[in-house]
Amino acid sequence: MTPFGARMRSLRQARGITLKQMAADLGVSSAYLSALEHGHRGRPSWLLLQRICGYLNIIWDDADALADLARLSHPRVTIDTAGLSPRATLLANELGRRIDKLDETRLEQMLKLLRG
Repeated sequence: MTPFGARMRSLRQARGITLKQMAADLGVSSAYLSALEHGHRGRPSWLLLQRICGYLNIIWDDADALADLARLSHPRVTIDTAGLSPRATLLANELGRRIDKLDETRLEQMLKLLRG
């Protein structure tokens, strides 16, 4: 599940809305909405994101936060290290190869390090 998918699911469930109902109201298939929640589809389009915010009555800072999560929630990341040092390429490849073995504590430590 992506950060965006987890947040969208939490907001939907907190409002007592089923996935099927939300999908119908937004004019998308429930399979697509489920795939967004579970991280099997890429980020939603800007237009769909705006429709989701409107549907869930999310405004201002909360809408910006959801947009940020959508931006950071692509399930297949590509890292272009062309022009960077060999160590940067090594880091990108090691992370790609080993990310599934990192526990939540280590992930949080790495996120804090990267965010400075």
